[in-house]
Amino acid sequence: MSQINRFLILVSMLLVMAAAPAIAAKHSKVIIVNQSHWAIHELYFSPTDESEWGDDQLGDDVIESGEKFTLNGVPCDKWDVRVVDEDGDECVIENVGLCADTDKWVIKDSDLLACQAATD
Repeated sequence: MSQINRFLILVSMLLVMAAAPAIAAKHSKVIIVNQSHWAIHELYFSPTDESEWGDDQLGDDVIESGEKFTLNGVPCDKWDVRVVDEDGDECVIENVGLCADTDKWVIKDSDLLACQAATD
């Protein structure tokens, strides 16, 4: 292997290693706080510019009223968030910005009631 090829491989490896912290910094640890009176049974994200929903982020978990739930590795972006409560009521909260090392998002009664009023 020539000196030039070794140099190019070394430079490429250094660039990848230097980019790794920047890539990792573009993901958030999001703490979801349920300050509503309803338990949250399902939680879905969709980038605001897309119409497809991702998987249910809660799986078998439930965020009871007054509880917190932590999601790791959420890409920094603006999201539409679909919440399904204990009664099966769905609510889409649009344009939720999530991006920080640790970001907190609070779900309030007013968020869920606004959705319910819009669907009545």
